[in-house]
Amino acid sequence: MTDLYLVRHGETEWSKSGQHTSVTDLELTPHGVEQATSLRSRLDASEFGLILSSPRRRALHTAELAGFSDPEITEDLAEWNYGDYEGLTSQQIRQQHHGWRIWFNGCPGGESADDVRARLTRIVARVRASGVDKAICFGHGHASRVLALCWLDFPIIFGQSFPLQVASVSIMGREKESWAVIRWNS
Repeated sequence: MTDLYLVRHGETEWSKSGQHTSVTDLELTPHGVEQATSLRSRLDASEFGLILSSPRRRALHTAELAGFSDPEITEDLAEWNYGDYEGLTSQQIRQQHHGWRIWFNGCPGGESADDVRARLTRIVARVRASGVDKAICFGHGHASRVLALCWLDFPIIFGQSFPLQVASVSIMGREKESWAVIRWNS
């Protein structure tokens, strides 16, 4: 069975401020560089048979600093496209749309929850079919949460219960006959 490691990119100015960042291609902050570099002591690239990354600079730079110099880039790991909400904080969005939550309301001008789930389900299928012991995906907050939900075959609204810290490592796998969260936000 393959274990799937999920790594969220290090801190950016917008992750620090809580701004929704999908297509805006931001660099890591100096602290984000430190966070990503510290992953090197916890992850050994030689242990992974499948290494995938979002095409966004923040994910690729995190992978590189963590010791994964040549990940396969896939658009399927890109962050949820926030459309009209790109660059806004949840508080700013809720001033216009009271009670808004991405898991229930989506993003006008961006991707639907079904679209995000479809592309991350492709990642799950690829990882499960790979036959490797360990796979790793360098990605983003919301998309990585959806990836975990696809692994578990949970409804997308459960994403609200799986907050994901910057530069964290989470591991998906199996517990006996069930798909499972092995570790979260480590």
